[in-house]
Amino acid sequence: MSLNRLLIVALAACLAVEGSVSADEPNKLTQQEQESGFELLFDGQSLDGWNQKGNWAVEDGAIARKDRGGSLTHSEKLPDDFELRFEWKVGEGSNSGVYYRPGQYEYQILDSAKHVDGKNPRTSAASLYFCMPPSHDATAPVGEWNRGRIVCQKNVIQHWLNGEKVVDFDYTDPEWAANVELLRLRGGDVAARGAHLSLQDHGDPVWYRSIRLRSLSEEDSINHSTVTPAVISEEALKAEKAKLERILKNREKQAENAKSE
Repeated sequence: MSLNRLLIVALAACLAVEGSVSADEPNKLTQQEQESGFELLFDGQSLDGWNQKGNWAVEDGAIARKDRGGSLTHSEKLPDDFELRFEWKVGEGSNSGVYYRPGQYEYQILDSAKHVDGKNPRTSAASLYFCMPPSHDATAPVGEWNRGRIVCQKNVIQHWLNGEKVVDFDYTDPEWAANVELLRLRGGDVAARGAHLSLQDHGDPVWYRSIRLRSLSEEDSINHSTVTPAVISEEALKAEKAKLERILKNREKQAENAKSE
């Protein structure tokens, strides 16, 4: 091949790369994502389509929690079966969550190394909070971006973190009955549908970007294969039990107060 021909080929390749969207380019859909039916829920510039009380803002192309005021909630309900991709990072010791089904049902966002919830895998980063621990800790260092992914299809729930599948289970499987019951006692119904995507305000610095969503059909393959959750220590289980007792007692007090009003 002549030198001129080589230069032309090289130039064409550079232009093709320049014109495409990199998988690492924030708040953009790749060509593959567009073809798969993903939509972008945050464009990196505004919070149009989201509901809040003024405590969230756009900061350097990311959604940033700035003040007290509650969760940031998308205006449209999530489909029953979906795939959600997003990026997140936290400050030191920070806690947040991505809520995607009614009630207390969240993908945990956490500095697992510093926050007390990190002592129990069932409440650590990427867990189905108070239900299913991730198989292992796949978080990036605090201050760096993490790639989260949630896949829901029929009875199967998957959580991914930084390209690794860390949660994958069928909640109708009797093997996970105790986990499902624990979530129910906390206030989450695994069979519930029709929630709005919600980013939790837990009073800590947290950032989100590249939030992408697509609806799944029954024919879409999600390669379901159960992932073994991390082992929970006896000390963590004891603390978990005490926390659950506090939750239930507070709920009883609230019910009693409501009756007396």
